[in-house]
Amino acid sequence: MYINMQSQQLVNSDQWAATDALGRKVIDYSEALAKRENKYVAIFYWTWHQGSDDTNYPVKNITEIVRQYPEAMADYNHPAWGDKKPGFFYWEQPLMGYYRTTDPWVLRKHAELLADAGIDAVFFDCTNGSFTWKDSYEILMKTWESAMKDGVKVPKIAFMLPFGAVPNSLVSLRQLYEDIYKTGRYKNLWFNWKGKPCIMAYPDNLTNDPIDQEIAQFFTFRPGQPDYVNGPTRNDQWGWLEVYPQHGYVKTTGGYEEVTVGVAQNTNPESKGHCSAFNLPNAYGRNYTETKGFDPRIDGYLYGWNFQEQWDYALGLDPELIFVTGWNEYIAGMWLEKDGWTGKPFSFVDQYNWNCSRDIEPNKGWGDKGDVYYLQLVNNVRRFKGVSKPDVVSPQKSICIGKEGEWDDVRPYFASYRGNTLHRDHPGRNDTYYVNKTGRNDIIGAKVARDNKNIYFYVETDQPLTSIKDPNWMLLFIDVDRNKQTGWYGYDLVINRISPENGLVTIEKNIKGKWMWTNIGNGKFVVSGNRLEIEVEKSILGLTDQLDFEFKWSDNLQDEGNIMDFYINGDVAPGGRFNYVYTAK
Repeated sequence: MYINMQSQQLVNSDQWAATDALGRKVIDYSEALAKRENKYVAIFYWTWHQGSDDTNYPVKNITEIVRQYPEAMADYNHPAWGDKKPGFFYWEQPLMGYYRTTDPWVLRKHAELLADAGIDAVFFDCTNGSFTWKDSYEILMKTWESAMKDGVKVPKIAFMLPFGAVPNSLVSLRQLYEDIYKTGRYKNLWFNWKGKPCIMAYPDNLTNDPIDQEIAQFFTFRPGQPDYVNGPTRNDQWGWLEVYPQHGYVKTTGGYEEVTVGVAQNTNPESKGHCSAFNLPNAYGRNYTETKGFDPRIDGYLYGWNFQEQWDYALGLDPELIFVTGWNEYIAGMWLEKDGWTGKPFSFVDQYNWNCSRDIEPNKGWGDKGDVYYLQLVNNVRRFKGVSKPDVVSPQKSICIGKEGEWDDVRPYFASYRGNTLHRDHPGRNDTYYVNKTGRNDIIGAKVARDNKNIYFYVETDQPLTSIKDPNWMLLFIDVDRNKQTGWYGYDLVINRISPENGLVTIEKNIKGKWMWTNIGNGKFVVSGNRLEIEVEKSILGLTDQLDFEFKWSDNLQDEGNIMDFYINGDVAPGGRFNYVYTAK
């Protein structure tokens, strides 16, 4: 088996192109700042989707319940709410299902999604009681360390403990120190800040006990400020969520260490910006901005006005680190007035519906728009951190496909992650269980070459390729004009959708933007072990000597015509809605 040594290169996701379902293109090198050092983006991450659930108890989705029974929002005892125990409701179904954060398949997907977005750190929510969700963080650390070895620039990890020097915070702080930090476990995953592991916790109630004194000296403490309005009340605090305009946290000679950015805020004018229930009238949902008010459109929640207003303000302050809330909280309790909440007849505090929620992780409920906030995150991270210069494209070269060594001097090498075709077999929450065995050919890299007449494509996998007769085997999608208004989500051509035979692959052109394709010609192909090489005449593809196109490899697509399938099934290079860009002029 041949493995190109360039496949050991790290994936460089900030050179990939993407356009979301709303037509918004992710910024590239021609528009962004050059890559900046010492700029970081962290995101709030929830590991609490774990535990032993009653499998006879169904998952409860607020959006689905209210869609079917709108009157249920006025009746705590409405049968649609079912048994209130365990009492947690999802605002929507994540794209990967109602998963547990002990599912390695999900955790590996998260590692790649966050790495591709340029996220540097995740902060685990341990702000409630003394829960640290050990079962989840153990499997996450193991999975992410493995992903790191496979070339994924996984985010580093840190913990956020209760918002005050309360007894529960001290319990969690000691437990985490003894379990992870003192022993040096997974040290390569720790998020370090100012020379020490970072933790959002209050050191105030540490005692003179020798272990407590070790803890006091071991971490960089950045206590969490809980309020959305007041800003820092001490000079070492960081925020996690605020209303616009956000404060800067921890003054430096150049400005601030940290500024928060939120997708939405569970508050409203009557609450004067302080924490309240998300199902109250005029909540500051995804469709709200302080400068323009509420987007009146039914689908106004899709456009990210709240999120963008906060990003724009944070970018203006230009701190060292931007803290984003958040990734995957998803669940909310149903609370009553006796619990201290003012919603009538009950409150959904942290999550409620499509508008009044703050998760960025792609979801199922929005269909092909389920990743719009993810790509908005990607775009703004690039605006903040800058974008690396595209790799140099090698000169024209005629390739004799199938001949050893022909591709050795071809640049660039479009790297993809190794090791991400693992299968899924894991319980989800309550009555759900998930199996996914579509991982097949593990794509690790690709190349493109050209001469006056032909375009040549090369792709390699970690292990020898499976049979060419396998369904949806090694498809190559091409966006010839880089215009998302033409083709299926921009893909004007697909090669190899029809199983190749007699040394020829089929080239098909898209019809009217649907999952419909018509044969326009053939190209040559050669399979050798873990390599597939294709030769196609430029004229068939509608290309000239001035090349500027996007492309994507996909193996074992399952839900044909569903762009979101790229996040879930088989393997794609690059991931999700991203494309490689080949420009040679």
